[in-house]
Amino acid sequence: MKKIISNEYFLLTSRIVLAFVFIFSGIEKINDLQNFSYAITNYKLLPVSIVNVFAISLPWIELIAGVLLLFGISVKENAAIINVLLILFIAAIGISVLRGLNIDCGCFGTAGGQKVGFTKIGENTLLLLLGLQLMFWDSKKLIIRN
Repeated sequence: MKKIISNEYFLLTSRIVLAFVFIFSGIEKINDLQNFSYAITNYKLLPVSIVNVFAISLPWIELIAGVLLLFGISVKENAAIINVLLILFIAAIGISVLRGLNIDCGCFGTAGGQKVGFTKIGENTLLLLLGLQLMFWDSKKLIIRN
């Protein structure tokens, strides 16, 4: 199993998939910050006074980490940033599911209008596994620098 997970082409594929998901997500949120801010507010986890800080900064972190990951710049470090975000997303969605909220997850801005739920937790967990893979076995194929 370790041989498959550490295969350079599998690592490259994981890196590209994770990068494109976060690039797309960041761009969609940046294009509609107001609705993304409403999506964050619907979770009822943050004080209203700091929602806008998250709504403005989070998409840029996703976009920048995704672009750097795509080009192979500091792969382990950017994978770690993305993993932290994914853990936060999984926790927020999980809390919302336990509280019985039927809200738009805000995962891709307004694209798709996906709801919180166990499916979304599963998707984020799979992305987290890709990120963990990149942290432990660095992707060195098609990189700009180490």
